[in-house]
Amino acid sequence: MEGIGKTLILIGLFIVLVGLLITFFEKLPFGLGKLPGDIYIKRDNFVFYFPLATSILISVVLSLIFILLSKISK
Repeated sequence: MEGIGKTLILIGLFIVLVGLLITFFEKLPFGLGKLPGDIYIKRDNFVFYFPLATSILISVVLSLIFILLSKISK
């Protein structure tokens, strides 16, 4: 159980770090949020934004990080 606790603390610190970066920097690094696969619809008084490509990219990167962390911790 000690390993799970440390992992949860690391994940929590990572989430806090990402939250601080998003809060203090208006633009995301590397053009995230404006990738070609992101859906952006703007009408008269309606804006719809769904960052599909950005979500997939972040998911792949986080998956690789967690895979590497699990290999290192074994």
